[in-house]
Amino acid sequence: MRRGRTSKPSRETALAGWLCEALERERIVPRFVDTYVVEHERYGLQVHPVRYRELLEVIGREALLAMTARALAAAARISEGGRPRPSQREATRTARLFRGRLLAALARQRNWSAGDALEFQSDLALYERHEDASRGPRNQRRPGHSQGPFVDRCAFLLDPSLMEQARSASAKLAAELEQVVTALVDKVFTAL
Repeated sequence: MRRGRTSKPSRETALAGWLCEALERERIVPRFVDTYVVEHERYGLQVHPVRYRELLEVIGREALLAMTARALAAAARISEGGRPRPSQREATRTARLFRGRLLAALARQRNWSAGDALEFQSDLALYERHEDASRGPRNQRRPGHSQGPFVDRCAFLLDPSLMEQARSASAKLAAELEQVVTALVDKVFTAL
C-alpha cells in the first residue's frame, strides 16, 4: 500500500485558514457584541435572534476585512525584510500574487460565490488604502485613535444611537484583531 504524499499548504492557504479559525474558535465577534451589550445595557441588540445573527455576521465580515488588510501589510513587510531589496516592480508583483492567492484561499475557505468574493475584494481596497496611508512615518497611530474604516463601520453597525461608546468599543476590538493577526502572520512566515 502506497502512502499518499501530503504537502504543506501554501502560506496564503494557511493564513486564510488561521484567520477564519481565529475568528470562529476564539469567538471574537460574539464575545465583543455580548460584552458591549452588558457594559452599555443595550439588551435590545440581542432580543431578536435573526437580527442578532445578522449583526454578528456583518461585524464578523468587517473583522475579516480588517484582519486581511492587516495581514497583507504585515506579510509585505516581513517578506521585504527577509531578502535583498528587490526591484520595485518585483516587490509589487510579489505582493499582488500573495494578495490574489490569499483572497482565493479565503473564498474557498468561506465558500463564497464569485460575487461575494468580488464584493469582499472591493471592500478590502478601502481597508488597504488606510493601511498604506498609516504606514508612513508621519502617520503613526496613537493609542485610542481611530484605526481606520473598521472602527467607524463597526460602530455604526453595532449601535448608531450611541456612536461614541460604540467607537470606543470598536477601537478595542480593532486592537485585539491586530494582535491576533500579528501573531498569525509571524506563525505563517516562521512555520512554512
